Amino acid sequence: MRGTVLLGVILLIAGLAGLAWPVISYTKTEKVVDLGPIEVTAEREKRLPVPPIVGGLAAVAGVVIIVTGSRK
Repeated sequence: MRGTVLLGVILLIAGLAGLAWPVISYTKTEKVVDLGPIEVTAEREKRLPVPPIVGGLAAVAGVVIIVTGSRK
């Protein structure tokens, strides 16, 4: 039962975080030039959009799991 409630809490927090931050950005290092011993790399910022429906569904699923897990 505690594992189920813990899963619900994690889903609820992840869902609320997805609603608060709709874009996840990260930095990726890419090789631009590779000529024998000479190597040039560039850091590029990538963005991963998170649709609000995903965050909302995760939050609702977390609440449902918490409620059903605490009833037993």
